[in-house]
Amino acid sequence: MLQRQRSTVSLRRLLVLLAAVGLLPLALMGVWGLHLVSQYQQREQQRSLIDLARALSSAVDAELDGAVSTLTSIARTPALEVGDLRGFYDVARAQVAAEPEWLAVVLTDANGAIVFRTATPYGSPGAPAADPASLRLAQDSRQPVAGHIMVSWGGRAAFPVRIPITGTKGQRYILTAIIEPGRMLRVIERQKIPPESVIAILDGDGKIVARSIRQASAVGKAPHPTLQRLMQDGGPEAVGQTTSPTGEQVASAYVRSRYGWSVAVGIPISALAQAALPGIVLYASGLAASLLVCALIATLLSGRIARSFRSLQQGTTALGAGLPVTVAPSRITEIEQMETALQAAASQRDAHEAERSQLLTSLEGALEDSRAASRVKDEFLAMLGHELRNPLSPIVTSLDLMDLRGEASNVRERTILRRQANHLKRLVDDLLDVSRITSGKLQIELRPVNLAEVVRHVVASFPGTPVDAAAPGEVWVSGDESRLTQVLNNLLSNAARFGKDATRVVLTADGASARLVVSDNGVGMSRAMLERIFDPFFQAPQPLARHTGGLGLGLAIVRRIVELHGGAVAAFSEGENRGSRFEVVLPLGAAAEPRAQGASVVAPGRLRVLLVDDNADAAAATGALLEHMGHAVSVAGTAAAAMAEARRQAPDVAVLDIGLPDMDGYALATQLRRIDPALRLVALTGYGQKADVAQALGVGFDLHLTKPATLEDLQRALTPA
Repeated sequence: MLQRQRSTVSLRRLLVLLAAVGLLPLALMGVWGLHLVSQYQQREQQRSLIDLARALSSAVDAELDGAVSTLTSIARTPALEVGDLRGFYDVARAQVAAEPEWLAVVLTDANGAIVFRTATPYGSPGAPAADPASLRLAQDSRQPVAGHIMVSWGGRAAFPVRIPITGTKGQRYILTAIIEPGRMLRVIERQKIPPESVIAILDGDGKIVARSIRQASAVGKAPHPTLQRLMQDGGPEAVGQTTSPTGEQVASAYVRSRYGWSVAVGIPISALAQAALPGIVLYASGLAASLLVCALIATLLSGRIARSFRSLQQGTTALGAGLPVTVAPSRITEIEQMETALQAAASQRDAHEAERSQLLTSLEGALEDSRAASRVKDEFLAMLGHELRNPLSPIVTSLDLMDLRGEASNVRERTILRRQANHLKRLVDDLLDVSRITSGKLQIELRPVNLAEVVRHVVASFPGTPVDAAAPGEVWVSGDESRLTQVLNNLLSNAARFGKDATRVVLTADGASARLVVSDNGVGMSRAMLERIFDPFFQAPQPLARHTGGLGLGLAIVRRIVELHGGAVAAFSEGENRGSRFEVVLPLGAAAEPRAQGASVVAPGRLRVLLVDDNADAAAATGALLEHMGHAVSVAGTAAAAMAEARRQAPDVAVLDIGLPDMDGYALATQLRRIDPALRLVALTGYGQKADVAQALGVGFDLHLTKPATLEDLQRALTPA
C-alpha cells in the first residue's frame, strides 16, 4: 500500500513562526505603548503650554507692578504733599521723559475730571478721560488698575495704568500713566519661546495689547472667536484647541493675571506633531529592532540546529548549543524643552519672591519713617507751644497789671492788645488740639455741666461785637465744661470773622437732647464749602477770610469735641451773603448734686512769693503784677539763685518755670520741697500737654498753669485748695 506523502515544514521556518507567535503579544503591547507615548507627549505639551503662559503672566504682572511702583514714587513727591499741583505736573512730565514707552501722565480728581495731562501745557482745558470704566474701577476699589487698550484715530495704541492717591488734605485723585503696547511686546521678546508659537497679551476686555507676530495689525482687536470661547468657558486658566485666523488648528493655553489681563500661547498642531515624531520614531525603531533581532536569532538557531541535524545525518549525532540573545535596550530621552520651561518658571517665581520681599522691607522702612516723623511732629508742636506761650506770658501779665492800675489813657490800646493776644493764644491752642485729635490723644472729663450757664458766661465775656443770647435757666448735660466753653468760643469766633453785626446764640432742650444754635448774617457758604467746612486746615476763600486770620482748625476741633461728648454738629447756609447757622446737638444729662454749704474761701493775705523764670520780661511783668496784688515777691532767673533765695528767706509760695538753664523745674521743686515740706509749689510753663501736667503733679507741684496765665490763674495759684 502506497503511503501518502505528508507536507513538511523546515525547522528554520517553524522556529521563525514560533518566534513570531511569541512576539505577537510584544507587538500588541508595543502598539499600546505607542498610544500611551502619544498621550503622554500630548499631556506634556499641554503642561508646557500652560507653564509658558504662567511664566509670561508673571512677567506681565511684574511689568505692570513696575509701572504702579513708578506712579507710587511720583505720588510721594513733596510737591503733591504741599498741594503744589503745578510742581507735581513738572515732576510727572520729567518722569514721562525718562520712560520711553510712556506717552503721558494724567491726574484726575475724585469726580473723574482731568486736573492735568503732561502731553498738554499745564492749565489747558482737559478733554474727557479715556477708558472711563477703568477710571471708575480705580475710584471705587482704591486699588491699582490696568486699563484697556485704546487705538486713536491716527492708529496710535496705548493703555492706562492707574493708581488712587490721596493729598495731604484728604483730596482723592487718580494718577494714570498712558503706556504704549510696545512695552508689553518687549516682555514677549524677552522670553525663550518655541519659534512656531504665537503669544498674545490681552487686556481685561479681551482685546490684544501685544502679539509676537503681526503686532501692528492685531493691537486693539479681538482674538479668534475660538480662543474667545475657550477663555469664556475655561476659568482663570485653561488649555484647549483653537483655530488661527488662517484656519490652522492650534493648541492654545491662557492664564489670567492679577490685573485682569490674560496671556495666551498657541502652537500649531502640526508643529506639535513634528515635535512628537522623533519620540514615536525612536520607540517604533526600538520595537522593530527587537523583532528583527528575535527573527535573526531564530534563524541562526534554526541554522545551527539544521547544521547539527545534518552532522547527525552524516554519521555523528551532535547537539548544537544555543547562543545567548542580547536585546539592545530601548532608551527614552528626557524632553529638554519641558525642563527648560520649568527652570524658566522657577526663575520667574524666585525673582517675584525677591521683589515682594524687597517691597515689604521698603514698606516697613516707610512705616518706621512715618512713626519717627509723627514723633518729631509731636515734639515740634510741644516746643512750638512753649516758645509761643513764653512771649505771650509777659504780654498778658503786663495787660493785667495795666488793667489793675486803671490807666484810662490807654484803654483802647489795651483792648486791642488783649484781643490780639487772645487770638494768638487761641491759634496756639488750636494747633496743639488738632495734633491731639490726629494722634487720638484728645480726652475729656465728663461731669454734670449746666450748658445754659456756660452759654451765659461765654457770651458775656466774648470780646468785640455784642452777642444776642437766649437760654433757659438750666440745661444739664454730661460733659467737660472747659471743652464745651471752647466749642462755643470757636463758633462765636467763626461768626465774628464771617458775620456782620447780628450774631445770635439760642439754647433749647427738647426730648433727650440739648440744641445749641449759633447763627450770623454774614457772608454765608456755598454747597461746596458746607461739605468741607469741618475739615482740618480748610480755609474760606482768601478775600473773605484774611481780614482776621486763622488756621482753619477751629471748626475741626469743634466737631471732634462734640463727637467725644456723644453729640453731632452741622452747618447750614442758604447761600453766599445769606448768613450761616451752626447747630450742636448733645444728649441731656443728670443735674449736679447740690453742694454742701461750707465756709467761703478767704483771699490770702500778704504772702512771700518766690518767682523763678529765666525769661526776664515774663519774670518782671509777673513779679510786678504779684506786687500790685499786695505780695512780697523775690525773682530768680536760675535754679541756683532760687535755692539761695529760699534758704535766705523761706517763701510761702514758689511759682516755677520748668525750662530753666541750669536745672529743670521738676528737680528744683524736689529740692525746695526738702527745704520746706509745707511750701506751696505752682508750675508756670509753656509746656501745657496732658503729659506735662501729669509729670508736674507727680513730682509734687500743687498746681500746673500754662502760659500765659490770667489774673484769675495767679489768684488761684496763691490760694490754697
